[in-house]
Amino acid sequence: MHPGVNGKKYPDKPAIVMLNSGKIITHGELNDLSNQGAQLFRSQGLKPGDSIAFMLENHHLFFPIVFAAWRSGLRYTAMSWRLQPSEVEYIVKDCGAKAFITSKFLEETASPLEESLRDVKKFMLDGTSEGYDSYEQSIESMPTEAVDDECQGGAMLYSSGTTGRPKGIYRELALNPLPYTQEEEDLGLGRVVEGIYGGDENTIYLSPAPLYHSAPLGFNTGFLSLGGTSIVMEKFDPEAALKAIQDYKITHSQWVPTMFVRFLKLEESLRKGYDLSSHKVAIHAAAPCPVEVKESMINWWGPILYEYYAGTEFNGMTIANSEEWMQHKGTVGRPLVGELHILDDEDNELPPGEPGGIYFGGETATSYEYHKDKEKTQEAISKQGYSTLGDIGYVDEEGYLYLTDRKAFMIISGGVNIYPQETEDALIMHPKVTDVAVFGVPNLEMGEEVKAVVQPADMSEAGTDLEAELIAYCKEKISHVKCPKSIDFKEELPRHPTGKLYKRLLKDPYWEK
Repeated sequence: MHPGVNGKKYPDKPAIVMLNSGKIITHGELNDLSNQGAQLFRSQGLKPGDSIAFMLENHHLFFPIVFAAWRSGLRYTAMSWRLQPSEVEYIVKDCGAKAFITSKFLEETASPLEESLRDVKKFMLDGTSEGYDSYEQSIESMPTEAVDDECQGGAMLYSSGTTGRPKGIYRELALNPLPYTQEEEDLGLGRVVEGIYGGDENTIYLSPAPLYHSAPLGFNTGFLSLGGTSIVMEKFDPEAALKAIQDYKITHSQWVPTMFVRFLKLEESLRKGYDLSSHKVAIHAAAPCPVEVKESMINWWGPILYEYYAGTEFNGMTIANSEEWMQHKGTVGRPLVGELHILDDEDNELPPGEPGGIYFGGETATSYEYHKDKEKTQEAISKQGYSTLGDIGYVDEEGYLYLTDRKAFMIISGGVNIYPQETEDALIMHPKVTDVAVFGVPNLEMGEEVKAVVQPADMSEAGTDLEAELIAYCKEKISHVKCPKSIDFKEELPRHPTGKLYKRLLKDPYWEK
């Protein structure tokens, strides 16, 4: 993952292309800019093992900053640009950042931090605000050569939980001296994208999601490490993505299921109007993909979809290609990293077909801890030493994993366990539904009952007639007990830009009544 290698091999080749602005950074420029950033950090007294944090939109300097931190042995924390100032302050202080970088675009969030982060060196892109130095001007005078003590840093990202404050996912830094010899070079996720997805220096990768999230961050750095090109969308738009695949001859891409749904809601003439023949690999994860949605995408794009299951914690990973998925519809694959274990609430191993907590263990599973939270770390560990992300699922006889839901959102109605994901998968295919969330609400007799909150395609149609139509539609698809007893309508559901649904924000008000 060393930009110095590709900077010399492919100095004039585009490394990063911003889709909307057309701004290009070559591999040679990526090397120079990341060296200048590393030199800046050293000039500010940051040494290997120290931390920085940054809050940026999808910006052309995002990855030069990432690589600057990485090649100077720093622990870097990328955070959502949708946070409130108090949330940013908490993460910057919690991760121990000695420098904080943001942009003029986020000045409204950044300005209140001038006083509360007085002891942190602050930089801003595309302009300045009180208390912030210009990042571009600060690196301009810095050498383009590598720092003398160049060594390998790494990320500490924060979990995006919907309750309580997020926790940093902490690992010890390797601090391996750089540059590597060719034989020793550790490409990190580059080895995954090379070995599993066929990535190489000819890869042209479309990145439609927010860069601060672990998947886009990991895949982009992986493909860039191989000498490939990343086409970065400032904001996802389904038709713009199709046009980008055609115009840039995209070979690889990475998605979440909500993006697939938006693709499929396009008019057929638009869907068929673009040449997608260059597209060889479409990677997706983040949430279970409804079977009907994925079938439709495979029928349209061909057997190029690769699904995986993993978290920011990366304690383990499963993967399934399209052929495997067609034979095991609904699966998220078999283990690639770690050994799968399905456990009950007492940490007993469960047989195939029986849902329980999903855990990873074994020699290839990776270890981590939640920064400054031993209790949360221990809660995620079974008595056998396996770790979990808190998801529920089961394996079939061949060892393929199926996700059921988050443990926290399982509905228990009259003693029956109901997993909302199945109900959501049924409702989302209705042409009048843009988005849906299903969860349990109080019921005096049954304990809980199934509630759906729907974002309709046309808000003017929201009402009792559409409610009845959707409930009837659901009953045609799945067991009546799993269908909502009632449906409420909202103009938009609260989703993280990565596609993750903030279901707790919808559910909690019903339990406060």
